[in-house]
Amino acid sequence: MATQSPVTAATHGAFGGPLAQAAGLLTVGALFRAQVIRSRDEIALQQGGQRLTYGELNARVNRLAAVIAAHGVVRGDRVAIFSENRLEYAELQLAAAKLGVIVACQNWRLAPEELVHCLTLVEPRMTFVSERHAVMLASLGCDCGPVIVLGEAYERALARTAEREPPEVAHPEDGLVILYTSGTTGLPKGAVISQRAMIARRLIGEIDGTFAQGKSFIAWAPMFHMVSTDNMLAMLMRGGKVIIVDGFDVEAIVAGAAGEEVGWLQVMPGTVEQVIAELKRSGARPKSLGSVGCMADLVPRQQIAELTEILQAPYINSFGSTETGSPPASKNLIPIGVVQERLPKEQNSLCDIRLVDPDDDDVPDGEPGELAFRGPTLFSGYWKVPEAKDFQNGWFHMGDVFVRNPDRTLEFVDRRKYLIKSGGENIYPAEIERVLLASARVAEAVVVRRADTRWGEVPVAFVVRNDPTLTAEEVVALCRGKIAGYKLPKAVRFVADAELPRSTTGKIKRHELEDVLKSDEAKAGRAAE
Repeated sequence: MATQSPVTAATHGAFGGPLAQAAGLLTVGALFRAQVIRSRDEIALQQGGQRLTYGELNARVNRLAAVIAAHGVVRGDRVAIFSENRLEYAELQLAAAKLGVIVACQNWRLAPEELVHCLTLVEPRMTFVSERHAVMLASLGCDCGPVIVLGEAYERALARTAEREPPEVAHPEDGLVILYTSGTTGLPKGAVISQRAMIARRLIGEIDGTFAQGKSFIAWAPMFHMVSTDNMLAMLMRGGKVIIVDGFDVEAIVAGAAGEEVGWLQVMPGTVEQVIAELKRSGARPKSLGSVGCMADLVPRQQIAELTEILQAPYINSFGSTETGSPPASKNLIPIGVVQERLPKEQNSLCDIRLVDPDDDDVPDGEPGELAFRGPTLFSGYWKVPEAKDFQNGWFHMGDVFVRNPDRTLEFVDRRKYLIKSGGENIYPAEIERVLLASARVAEAVVVRRADTRWGEVPVAFVVRNDPTLTAEEVVALCRGKIAGYKLPKAVRFVADAELPRSTTGKIKRHELEDVLKSDEAKAGRAAE
C-alpha cells in the first residue's frame, strides 16, 4: 500500500491539527507587540517636536482599537483614512493589524470623481480624516460610516477608552491595507496587501540588504503609497524609529536624516535635483546610510552619480510594484559615483519569476517575455475585481516585459500594459482618454508618454478635434478637476484622424506617436544650436 506524503497526510488529519496550525501563525500586530516589550522606552514615531516611545504608541494603538471595535467594526471590515502623513496614520494601521481590519488608504491627490469611486468600492464602516481634508471628504457625499476628525475629536475618542490589549483575532492572510493603483480601464483599483505580505516585504528587505536596514526610516512619501507604508511598518516590526514628514519638504527630510542611522533614504524621481541642492546648502548628512533612491530608470544617470557621491551610499536599482512590494528585481545597487549606462536588475530573494510569451510558455534567455511572479510578498488581489485576468496558473502576470541576460540579470524592455511612470506615480492613458472622449468637442484622443528630465515620463495627448476652435488650454481644462493634477497632459498635439498610426486591427500604435515626439524634440534641439 502506498504511503501518504506529509502534505496529503496533513490534509487528512494525521497531524497538524488546529492547535499546531495556530502556533505557526504570525501577524504584524504580534511582531509590533514583541518590539513593545523589547523597546518600550525607545522612540517609535517622531514628527517635528512630537515623539512617541514604543510603550506610548502601543497604549494609543490599543485605545484606538477599542474605539474602532466600539463602532461595530470587526475582522475583515474596512476603515478608510483620508489624511496627509501624520502619527495617527501609523496608529490606525497598527490598530487594524491587531483587529484583522483593513485600512483603505485614500489618495487625496485624486480628483473628486476618482475619490468617490475609491470610497464606494470599499464600503468603509468608519472613516478617519484630517482637518486638512475634512471639507473635501464631506463634499464627496459618500456613505463613509461614522467620521472621526484627526486632532481634538480623535484625542477625545481615545481618552474615553481603556488601554488594554485587544484579543488576538487577526490571521496572516487578513488584508491589512488597501492601496490604490491606476486602472487600465480608467479608474483606480484597490490592491489588498495582507499581513503575510507585509511581513515578507520586511524580511526580503533584511535579507537583500536594500530597503530595511538601519535604525531609522524617514517617511515623507504619501502613506497612501507602498513606499512609506511598507517601510514604516517594517521599521516598527523591527524596533527602529520612524521619522514622519508631511510630504516632500526637502529641508525637513534632510534635517530629519541628519545624525541618524538611516537604512534607506527614499528619494523619488523628480526630487533628486532638489535633494542634491539641499544637501549641498545645509551640509547635513546621516550618521550612516545603507542606500538611497529607487526607480533608477527614471532618473538622469549623472544625478544618480552626484547624489551617491555626496551621501557616500549606493543607489537602489529597483523594480517593484504595489502588488509585489520591492520584488521582483530590486536587489542590486548602483555603486557610488558611477554613471551607469545600462541598468540590469537582479532578482530578489524569496520569490520566483518566469518570463513568458502570450501563451504562458517560458521564453529562452535573450528573448523578451512578460514577467510572471509568485512569492510571499504578493498582494491578495484587487478588491471586488475578478482575479482571472491577472493571475494565471498560479502566477501573477505583471504586464512588464523583460529579457534575461546570460548572467541571470534582467533588462527591462517595455510595458505590455502601456503605462506612464511620472515621478513615481503610475498613469494609464485610459484614465485621461476617457475624460477627453466624454467631451463632444473631441473626436479621438490618444495619450502617450514623453521622456522628462525631472519626472522621468509625462503624458502627452494627441487629439482629433470635432470642434476646430478647441485649444490646447481647453483640452487640459477638460481634465482639470476630473483626474489628479499629476495626470494632466503636459502637452497637446492636434492631428487629423488619418495621422493616427493604427494596426490592422485598428489599435493605435502608441510607440509611433512617441517617435513623433522624439523627432520633434531632436529638430528643436538642432534649431537651438
